[in-house]
Amino acid sequence: MPDEPDPLRPLLVGGDRRSIARSNEALALLRADPTRIAGLVSLVGDDDPLVVMRAVDLIEKLAHERPEWIQPHRKRLIGSLAQHGAWEVRLQVARALPLLRWTAAERKRAVAILLGYARHPQKFVKAWSVDSLSQFAAHDASLLPVVEALIEDLERSASPALRSRARQIRQRLRSAAATTEPRGP
Repeated sequence: MPDEPDPLRPLLVGGDRRSIARSNEALALLRADPTRIAGLVSLVGDDDPLVVMRAVDLIEKLAHERPEWIQPHRKRLIGSLAQHGAWEVRLQVARALPLLRWTAAERKRAVAILLGYARHPQKFVKAWSVDSLSQFAAHDASLLPVVEALIEDLERSASPALRSRARQIRQRLRSAAATTEPRGP
């Protein structure tokens, strides 16, 4: 009996950049059967840019819910996918990177990707990249000066959304620092 076609792709086709097609159905299938994750990851190389965007969106959602399902496929996020031309793909990559465990070399690549994205002209990509860098910095103090400078850039932005995000990131960093500072006797 020949292999059955993967049921995920048909759920991700159609519509336009603003629509999610039937992504919620695909997400339900993946939650019910995580063995389909490899099929989802293969869709990031699809010829249809909408399928790619929706596949990466699902990967990011699953990285939030069940990072261990995405962990074996993490290198796709720091490979050629990181240089994808669509800002929507870069946004999802930026949001997923801090959710996974990385080797030292992979982590260096992930941070470099986010630093590049932090200069992206699309404000959502920029904001989420700084946010994700701050999550890396919470575990690596050497990144704090760079993250602080990026937060200051957001604070000087003409965009109220970027200034608001800067305040949120700064507050989270302060909260993280307060919970990790040594307590007195």
